[in-house]
Amino acid sequence: MKIAVSSTGQGLKSQSSQVFGRCPWFVIVETDGKKIIAHKDVQNNAAIQAAGAGIASAQLVGNEGATVVISGAVGPRAFSVFQQVGIEAYLGTGGTVEENVMLFISGKLSKINTPGVMGTGMGGGFNSGTGRGMGLGRGGGFGAGRGMGRRQ
Repeated sequence: MKIAVSSTGQGLKSQSSQVFGRCPWFVIVETDGKKIIAHKDVQNNAAIQAAGAGIASAQLVGNEGATVVISGAVGPRAFSVFQQVGIEAYLGTGGTVEENVMLFISGKLSKINTPGVMGTGMGGGFNSGTGRGMGLGRGGGFGAGRGMGRRQ
């Protein structure tokens, strides 16, 4: 089985990411039964797109052969792609990629049955509206996003 874990970095020891479409990396983990047998680091170039990051990221992990995704928030567009191609999404923890995979194998992660709210990505303050921009939020963080963009 191939499991795509949204990650802040490369490798099994990197921290899992709490966002899907705008995470910087995916670690594609191959398992056999209850063991990790291989992994591959894939940079998520969709993270810097102005729009459509969720769809492009979902297509990326699908093209890598993943049948399961472990992540934090998964937006409605990415969730829709998952449903179309048969990928199941599970809510990850704040731990490492390896810890999340082992929790999944043990049946301890919750399945994501509905998409998260759009706009939980990085950036996106009041002035940008949707919160989808990575560091593009020019407002004080009062909008739909978390307001983690740089104030200018």
